[in-house]
Amino acid sequence: MEVYNTIARRKQVFQPKESGKVGIYVCGPTTYNYIHLGNARPLVFFDTVRRYLEYKGYDVTYIQNFTDMDDKIIERAAEEGVEPLALSRKYIEEYYNDAGSLNVRVANRHPKVSEHIPEIIAMVEQLVQNGTAYVVDGNVYFEVRKFAGYGKLSGRNPDEMKAGARVDVDARKKDPLDFALWKSAKPGEPSWDSPWGPGRPGWHIECSAMSLKYLGTNFDIHGGGFDLVFPHHENEIAQSEAATGEPFVRYWLHNGFITVNEEKMSKSLGNFFLVREILRNYPPELIRFFLLSTHYRSPLAFDDEKISAAGRGLERIKNSVRLLLEALAKPAGEESAVMDDIFCNNLDSLKDSFEAAMDDDFNTALAIGVIFDLAREVNTAVQRLGPTLSPSDHGALLRAKELFKVLNDVMGFFKVDSNTGELLLDGELDRSQGLAERLIDLIIEIRQEARKNKNWVFADRIRDGLKELGIILEDTPQGVRWKKDSTI
Repeated sequence: MEVYNTIARRKQVFQPKESGKVGIYVCGPTTYNYIHLGNARPLVFFDTVRRYLEYKGYDVTYIQNFTDMDDKIIERAAEEGVEPLALSRKYIEEYYNDAGSLNVRVANRHPKVSEHIPEIIAMVEQLVQNGTAYVVDGNVYFEVRKFAGYGKLSGRNPDEMKAGARVDVDARKKDPLDFALWKSAKPGEPSWDSPWGPGRPGWHIECSAMSLKYLGTNFDIHGGGFDLVFPHHENEIAQSEAATGEPFVRYWLHNGFITVNEEKMSKSLGNFFLVREILRNYPPELIRFFLLSTHYRSPLAFDDEKISAAGRGLERIKNSVRLLLEALAKPAGEESAVMDDIFCNNLDSLKDSFEAAMDDDFNTALAIGVIFDLAREVNTAVQRLGPTLSPSDHGALLRAKELFKVLNDVMGFFKVDSNTGELLLDGELDRSQGLAERLIDLIIEIRQEARKNKNWVFADRIRDGLKELGIILEDTPQGVRWKKDSTI
């Protein structure tokens, strides 16, 4: 099994720190808004990595944090007139809803910054004591020039770097590249007591402190989007290795961007699509399929045409499973096998091909191609069947069904009925919820038409009626948004 290690700039044989066990840390969202499709790509991909490693027999410890205290959270909370941590709690709950829709499994731990202040302070203290960090007016900065390996992940030379948009330019720093480990408190902002006075953590230190607490030094995989390579992950390496004196991470994995009109999807550019809005138009299994249909290191262009193409592909797989289930429901007949040993041998070969694809740097695009091959094999076999099913053919089809389920357990396209273990090909458990959301959208459209015609009484009646049902409408410059009233 080989993975592309960003820091090595090549594929390397995957050898975990401890035989049979894998520790994974993935940077989670900053919780000041609902997650968008760009956030969803690493969530879905690294969930698939976790599933595949478990399929291979590894005992996986999967950690994904929540940044629940940050400049953006403080700013958004002030706009909404709520406490920052209350805002974060709200969007953490919404994260679980959206990620769950995409069949992303809950991590072993979801640590929060606000719950790990003692560990963060202890790590900053260590850096101050060993001379790689310095204190100025209650702020603590990491001194980049004191870490000889700075730039080894991103390939940047500190002498050629300029202070980027996410690096605070502060005259109190010794060097513009130095970054904040601890920020002194500002009036009205949340703060915690520390040896340097009240304040809060910088952005980068949180992930180092939490990953080291739960996975130890030199853990196996650290993942995230390519935009985190610099400065976030570069700074994580510097502060972690300066604090521990040991290598921080064995393998760095980074997924490519999702693009809209050839630009990276991001909140700052305003070209992002919220997952929950997308799911009003497309089923969740299709969005997950779309996100895995391209190799994770390649950019992924988002548009309706590509989503439609992915939908046609997913429907081929669904139809094959349906044909298989219909065939298995045929009445039993005498022994007169249609499917021979070649069919069963092909099933074994397809399983091997699937593993080869995933062993080659988690090539989900190639793995999906194998699932298409399985669908084609099944379709051809089923077409040859008569009105009854012989015991041998029944056994062969059962093997094909189990293979579909095994491969789906890795890819996670379809949820599984907890009672029967059967694949839910059309999200049956979520169908009523999706219908309710579409009805709300329809009602909003009717209200918008009433507002356009200046029928304010009718429009207000719709708004107030929805509110009584627990649906709050928000009229924004970008259009009407709705949310469930969390107090009901």
